[in-house]
Amino acid sequence: MAGQPQIIDQFINYLRFERHFSQYTARCYGADLRQYAEYLESKNQPAQNQQPQAPQATSNPSLSIAQSDPVTIMGSPMEHESTAQEGDTEYTMIHADAMVIRGFLTHLDGFGYSAATTARKIATLRSFYKWMLKRAMIQSNPMVLIRTPKQTKRLPKAMSVEQVDKLLSMPDCKDTLGARDRAILETLYSTGVRVSELVDLSRGDLDQAEQTLRVRGKGKKERIVPLGSHALAAIRHYLTLLEPDPRFRAIRESAASGAQTALFVNKNGGRLSSRSVRRKLDKYLQSAGLDSTISPHTLRHSFATHLLDNGADLRSVQELLGHQSLSTTQIYTHLSAMRMRTAYDQAHPRSA
Repeated sequence: MAGQPQIIDQFINYLRFERHFSQYTARCYGADLRQYAEYLESKNQPAQNQQPQAPQATSNPSLSIAQSDPVTIMGSPMEHESTAQEGDTEYTMIHADAMVIRGFLTHLDGFGYSAATTARKIATLRSFYKWMLKRAMIQSNPMVLIRTPKQTKRLPKAMSVEQVDKLLSMPDCKDTLGARDRAILETLYSTGVRVSELVDLSRGDLDQAEQTLRVRGKGKKERIVPLGSHALAAIRHYLTLLEPDPRFRAIRESAASGAQTALFVNKNGGRLSSRSVRRKLDKYLQSAGLDSTISPHTLRHSFATHLLDNGADLRSVQELLGHQSLSTTQIYTHLSAMRMRTAYDQAHPRSA
């Protein structure tokens, strides 16, 4: 594509600076819109009869497009005034009707995407055209005539308490980084925070006296979550080892000066990335002989499921998870009910 349409940059600015979306999420939206723009550009050049090339497959189909070229994030948000001329890709994006968008969705069918991936791309277009309508760039929203394909509801996977215990016992707590890893795993399971929220934690977000963490969730919304005694003990042990460790002298000096330092640091003293946490988890899953498909988000699912299994009310779990809608949390009640049914069938003498 000969240059990314400026309107995509403007929309990404809106997501980043007004809606406070994470850079990763904004990158996914931008990648979907680039694919849409490339399709429209190809339609504007009818002489080209090349077949579309599907993106290289990845282990996660829903991220296959999102891992392409990075989105250019402009320095600050500003209103967009399009100077596109008829025939330009940006002009076509602005003036597209439902028929054009349906043509793009038919184009996507050739890639063999799952219903979930297609639904995500439709959601991107919904947000994009809603944004344009809000800014009076368009007079009507073509997405109101587009239906999202039905998806098969998948229950989240949760670990058993025994599996969690086995996983948490894997890190070597005698070493600073091993103690850090134990504290990370304990915190994920104790609080149910997303891994993106975990790596964003700073020392000042930990209140040891109140045994809580201040967490910044989606849209930069803050919530206070309780920290279990095992997780708090693991964090304290990690910090006790971190303080005298000569490898992390700069962190000590930075914290002493009052600067906000990361709660969980990498081997160089910087802030851990979400990918690093996943790599650490993979290592301990292999050591424990557990399912390699378990992810940091599985610990979040396990947190919610185990709370409901033990009598927690749905509204409290919603607040702990930072879900905006109760319906998002309700999926865990189905999982909890299934687990109770399995336990009943296995234990009751007249269940069969």
